[in-house]
Amino acid sequence: MEGEKANETRIIVGLGNPGEEHENTFHNAGKRFVDFLVGEEKSWKKAKNFRYVKGDGITFVKPDVFMNESGTAVKNVLAYFKSNPEQLIVAHDDADIALGDFRIQKERGAAGHRGVASVINNLKTKNFLRVRIGIRPAGEEQRAKAGDFVLGKIGPAATKKLMIAFERIATSLKN
Repeated sequence: MEGEKANETRIIVGLGNPGEEHENTFHNAGKRFVDFLVGEEKSWKKAKNFRYVKGDGITFVKPDVFMNESGTAVKNVLAYFKSNPEQLIVAHDDADIALGDFRIQKERGAAGHRGVASVINNLKTKNFLRVRIGIRPAGEEQRAKAGDFVLGKIGPAATKKLMIAFERIATSLKN
């Protein structure tokens, strides 16, 4: 299959790392958000270096590359679906935002997030929507200890906070 026809479908990409050892980590909050939106009953189709599910006017994507290489997969996604960055929503973890909070923004720099920096560098633009999913635990310093928890496993209390945030994000994206 050479790709899809050009369309105006929105594309939601959830950033994260591949492999079972990374599945339930804070760094995979973007992928978990996409899983939340898709639900478990859908079957994922495989493309070059990403997987996708087509919904009603939305295509959901999970790159099969490591976070720092996300831009190569996102660039391939846009080429495959003959889409442009304006149709793109990139969901990712953000250690600058408290767990349970989020920000939806456009045309902003990477702010130290290497996955987002890779997307910006590969697309040569910041003209896409970002869903910044807060992962910083309560009481943690804003950036100083990000490395201590981004690859940490998500416990039940944090999962509950993320699920509530995911519901709020989904509602915000519909409006």
